[in-house]
Amino acid sequence: MVAGAGTVVPAPSPEENLDPRVLKGLSVTTGEIVDSEQGPSVRAGNTPSGNTFGVTPARAWGMTGLVIFLYVVNYADKAVLGIIAQPLARELGMSSSQIGLVGSLFFVTFTIGGFLAGPLEKKLTLRWALLALGFTWSIVMLPLVVTASFAVLIVSRMLLGFAEGPSSALMHTAAYSWHPPAKRGLPGAFLAGSASVAKIALAPVLTFITVQWGWRMALVALSLLGIVWMVGWVAKFKEGPYTTKAKPADAAAAPSTEPSVPWRKIFLTRTFMSCAVLIIVVYALTTVVLTWLPSYFEVGLGYSALQAGSMFALPSVVGLVLMISSGTITDRLIGRGHTSRVVRIIVPAVGVLVCGVVLTLLPSIGTPALAVALVSIGYGFGAIAFPLINAAISELCPPQQTAGTMGVFLALMATGGLVAPYATGVIVDNAVTPADGYATSFQIIGILGAIAAVLVLVFANPERDRKIIRAAS
Repeated sequence: MVAGAGTVVPAPSPEENLDPRVLKGLSVTTGEIVDSEQGPSVRAGNTPSGNTFGVTPARAWGMTGLVIFLYVVNYADKAVLGIIAQPLARELGMSSSQIGLVGSLFFVTFTIGGFLAGPLEKKLTLRWALLALGFTWSIVMLPLVVTASFAVLIVSRMLLGFAEGPSSALMHTAAYSWHPPAKRGLPGAFLAGSASVAKIALAPVLTFITVQWGWRMALVALSLLGIVWMVGWVAKFKEGPYTTKAKPADAAAAPSTEPSVPWRKIFLTRTFMSCAVLIIVVYALTTVVLTWLPSYFEVGLGYSALQAGSMFALPSVVGLVLMISSGTITDRLIGRGHTSRVVRIIVPAVGVLVCGVVLTLLPSIGTPALAVALVSIGYGFGAIAFPLINAAISELCPPQQTAGTMGVFLALMATGGLVAPYATGVIVDNAVTPADGYATSFQIIGILGAIAAVLVLVFANPERDRKIIRAAS
């Protein structure tokens, strides 16, 4: 179902992506190409693609910043349903199960859209593909502002999910194109941390707008934010040199790319399958947080709407700190020769194990502040899995298949959102109290997360499976 990738995230070593004649004269660090023999031509920014790049740390992180900005808008669009859920439910007369259904249907089309990452990237440049997706996000919820009904809500959220589906793989590809493989943990952590930034920076603002002017104005504000991003993106973004489209100016002299392998050889490895199970569960937790956390704080724990919306950011604060810290530390460990299994498998699996244990305790907690703290800590430790597991999966395949591989992996990840939000709504509707229902849902996810973490610790090994995949070619 996934077409071959065009511009892709490179695989584990820069030597597989750049012309050896150029690499001979380069010392490669994060976002920086430093001349050692080539002289003025390299200093001028002549990359293997024949395009002129000023590849400096400032430019690499500036381009990454544009992608992070888009990711923030992306997650704000996801999170806004949780923020406006209660006033929207009161206006439309929706039950918890119906709110959960809307949340889950979003991820149905999100999953389907995820399989289009490879074809989109093959047909369009990253610049124009992401611009088209961002424009779609900015307008697709506006019909709900004009005509509010349960049917319009479902259709709008499903269209939003379909447009957001391919975006994660493409945004990773765009950001990774400016960073060599050994240095992707930190930019990956910033990308994953964009969800936290959206909730830390935007959730209180959107909550205030909702309380003061109504949920419609919150949707309009997000549309305007998307337009601001589009202006900056068109003016500034270019693809970086760490892509398989980055070829030497003398194409005839370029070495052939690493041969492609059958997709099944990638998708049936123990690393891919076990990591997919883990990331599905962690994403299920994320979707429940996005859809239900403000409602849990307001209806379940008794906080005001403004307090609940503001506290929506607390789990994200913990998650952002842990993701950035783990990304920085693990990149250094990789640079010092530690294996990918240790850095990108064991570390996140242990984090998810801690998350599972913490969430399992939630139903036994009767103090609202302590319940908020447990959810925040559990979510934070689980969230470190995203950048590290994504980096591990990006190592498995040949460079030209990375966008397709990441598209399938992230589409599988999104299946965690197919069931979790709706199931939580059903549990809440049938629980003795809303607080009991929300706590039980988190507990179930915690148990599943602990089981998935053990599976990854037993079966996942990127170095081993990378060799098996290469042998298949």
